[in-house]
Amino acid sequence: MDITNPVYQDATAARLHLEAILWPNGPSCPHCGNAEAGTMPLIQGEKRSHRDGLRYCNACKMQFTVTVGTVFERSHIPLNKWLMAAHLMAASKKGVSAHQLGRLLSVTYKTAWFLAHRLREAMKEPAGAPPLGGFGKIIEADETYIGRKEDQTPSAQRNGRPYTKRKPGHIKRTVVALVERGGSMRSFHVDTATKRAVRDILNAHTYPHSTLFTDESRLYTETGKGFAHHETVTHSAGEYARGGVHTNTIEGAFGIFKRGMVGVYHHCVEQHLHRYLTEFDFRYNRRSGRGVGDRQRTRELLRGACGCRLTYRRIGGAQETPKARAR
Repeated sequence: MDITNPVYQDATAARLHLEAILWPNGPSCPHCGNAEAGTMPLIQGEKRSHRDGLRYCNACKMQFTVTVGTVFERSHIPLNKWLMAAHLMAASKKGVSAHQLGRLLSVTYKTAWFLAHRLREAMKEPAGAPPLGGFGKIIEADETYIGRKEDQTPSAQRNGRPYTKRKPGHIKRTVVALVERGGSMRSFHVDTATKRAVRDILNAHTYPHSTLFTDESRLYTETGKGFAHHETVTHSAGEYARGGVHTNTIEGAFGIFKRGMVGVYHHCVEQHLHRYLTEFDFRYNRRSGRGVGDRQRTRELLRGACGCRLTYRRIGGAQETPKARAR
């Protein structure tokens, strides 16, 4: 990253850079979709009310800039700082904390947190992405547990019976993930890892004619019968690989995720866990092993910022919950 690059130092250069990414074929009106050349002129003038890059659409008679309809809309943070934050988050394998972003961008922690969550929204995979796997493809599925679950009620399988040999606060948050070998990863925060929850995730996000590799967990026993092949490794017996049958790919992905959450972020409120999973999935799916560099990864993040403005509504005093506008 060249921090002396004008796009990270000057808001106007940053705007022009963002326009080149989001409007490769010329400006497009976010209000009516008009993309006809010559019908959206720049509004020129010396009035302070005229924002840089402000355009007027002759079709719908509305004004707009390149940030309208994106996570950058109505933000008072200079656009060059947004672009620097996007590069830092896209290039940092294990993430970058809001405190670190605040120090690097010379903004407050609250502002950095605000900014980071909006960039995570831009990291979401586009709607309608095809399922994982296919003929001859291998999918690894596994679950992991991280952090302390806020609701410490025992799962339904225990019929309300409490745990007797563990300390209070032991129930952790559950993450179920799928990885296609040599391909993409998808992670999901579920309330409890049950056979039904695992089945619903696998049915919705994989092709049934794939080969499924898991550990010996009984969560996958019945669901695995719906795949072309289902092979398991018995971790409890010290078996971690049997030829090409293993779950080491997904275990490695979990390792990156946990090192980021423990070593960089330290703590995550449970209601935002799915956003951090989105961030780690985004980088994993665009890793250098697939020929994607930091610059290209950042450009894809910025493209994803279009059409997913994130707003907040305040409830219960200082508590805030996110509402994402559909893409």
